[in-house]
Amino acid sequence: MGRPTEAPSDTTKVPFLGLAREYEEIGEEAEEAVLTVMRSGSYVLGPDVERFEDECAKQLGVRHAIGVNSGTDALLLAMRALGIGPGDQVITSPFSFLATGSSVRLVGAWPMFADIDPRTYQLDPADVVRRITPATKAIMPVSLFGQPADMDALSAIAREHDLLLLDDAAQSFGARLGSKCVGALADASAFSFYPTKNLGGCGDGGLITTDDDRLAAAVRKLRTHGVAEASEDQPGFNSRLDAIQAAILGVKLGHLPRWNAARRKNAERYDAAFADLEAIHAPGVIRGAYHVYHQYAIRVVRGERDELAKRLEEAGVETRVYYAQPIHRHSLFAAYPVQLPHAERAAQEVLCLPVSPGLTEAGQERCIDVVTRFAREQVS
Repeated sequence: MGRPTEAPSDTTKVPFLGLAREYEEIGEEAEEAVLTVMRSGSYVLGPDVERFEDECAKQLGVRHAIGVNSGTDALLLAMRALGIGPGDQVITSPFSFLATGSSVRLVGAWPMFADIDPRTYQLDPADVVRRITPATKAIMPVSLFGQPADMDALSAIAREHDLLLLDDAAQSFGARLGSKCVGALADASAFSFYPTKNLGGCGDGGLITTDDDRLAAAVRKLRTHGVAEASEDQPGFNSRLDAIQAAILGVKLGHLPRWNAARRKNAERYDAAFADLEAIHAPGVIRGAYHVYHQYAIRVVRGERDELAKRLEEAGVETRVYYAQPIHRHSLFAAYPVQLPHAERAAQEVLCLPVSPGLTEAGQERCIDVVTRFAREQVS
């Protein structure tokens, strides 16, 4: 609706991701790290993976960080190590990537979806309490879009009901709640190093963090076919982090605080520009959270999300929709219908804008201009 977007004077696209620019910045350093691995002859696990694990544990403030081959496997192995399986229920968020729910099914348990806070998109602790049943074994919040879940409230619920707490932290490496890092806020946390993440490799990779020595030992065993030394207790997985990915991630880890700070600065510009717009809601932040903005996710009210996305595309600004379908509406979970109105509405309204460290000021201003002009049309 409304008039068409004016063509931008600068026809260069504003990319949603800045991976090519990131490579330009650290390419030589990363290439040297890869060549060092190639010359070493140690390509799976080994000293490069151990160094990366140690550095992650140090930065996140945990006793153990265990590299695996994907974020999905990080969830899967963590649940197996926690003893979650057939007959168990895991309360989790429907507003996330499908792997959040499907990983629960892969260990034979069943996800019990609870609704989200419409302001922050995080799992709503009050609805979590309403969903607890005698079969509930764990709560698995999602530290979504670069922000910690409401872990203080969820930890209290888990303690009161004697439940495990597993954080799907795939999108939030470097985020904090108070003085504690995401990764140190639950019994175990699972990270993804998919290339689009704030800390992303050049392929798949994942990490499990915990302070529990026995849990860490179980995960290390599970990632190598369930075998430790000469014992073989249960079937495991081939889920080892490649040394080349660890070397690349180790290089990027040193740059991550600066990159996350750049994301936060970009988010602050958006926040200021959108503060007085009735048709656009900026993302809410949980009290005490250090948000690292894996995504900057606005809400476009009145059902006009797709129209705004079209306007931005015409102006050369790339956007993404996360997530167009909440997990509980996926066919995989059709046998267990549940009404979750806040998640369902978010799926219709959320639009993610470019926020990567490589976003230029001119590119962001173009995005802001389109969004603000569109929003003012909606109330004129």
